Amino acid sequence: MEPVPLILASASPRRRELLALLQAPFHVTSADVDESRLPGESPAEMVRRLSMTKARVVAGRQSTGWVIASDTVVVLDGKVLGKPADAEEARVMLRRLRGRAHWVYSGIALCDAASGRCESDVVATEVWMRDYGEDEIEAYVASGDPLDKAGAYGIQNEPFHPVARIAGCYASVMGLPLCHLYRLLRRWGHPLSQSPQAACRAMTDHPCTIQSIDESGEMSADPSVPRT
Repeated sequence: MEPVPLILASASPRRRELLALLQAPFHVTSADVDESRLPGESPAEMVRRLSMTKARVVAGRQSTGWVIASDTVVVLDGKVLGKPADAEEARVMLRRLRGRAHWVYSGIALCDAASGRCESDVVATEVWMRDYGEDEIEAYVASGDPLDKAGAYGIQNEPFHPVARIAGCYASVMGLPLCHLYRLLRRWGHPLSQSPQAACRAMTDHPCTIQSIDESGEMSADPSVPRT
């Protein structure tokens, strides 16, 4: 039996790059949804809701296929930092984050267009920023890279390299928690040929905190990493 087609509900090149590591064919379509936070909503609830909403919107346009969607937010001192509206807001965010720890929450959702079945997960990763200088902030903002990223930074940006260390999933900070997606796909019976651990490490140059993934797709994690 042919595997069910995969659909990525995102125009993000970072998510496309990460999903390609699973070595399963997919196509891309964007989901334009209101990403505002609801009153009283926690960051974890927000990314779960938004990832599910994106997946359901795209699934509603299809007759078949498994739709993958994700949403990522940066949280500092309990406040959500979304994408900066302009260069000045990017500068403000980067100064607030500088030399401090914060959390990144990523929601991942999988929806079956044919049946309407949906499932989701949320990943939390603690991130410590390095003490970068004002000249580095200016050069990074001038590059334009911060403007489409939550918290105004991309962990994978080599010239700026904003992050000193993390505890958790590097891929989730980039925007797609790959091992958690792999677990969902395997749980649903998708015949993925291999786990993404080695490929993810090779692409990100960061050790994976997932210790093993068994044949059912279940994971065992490093006990020093906060459970998600």
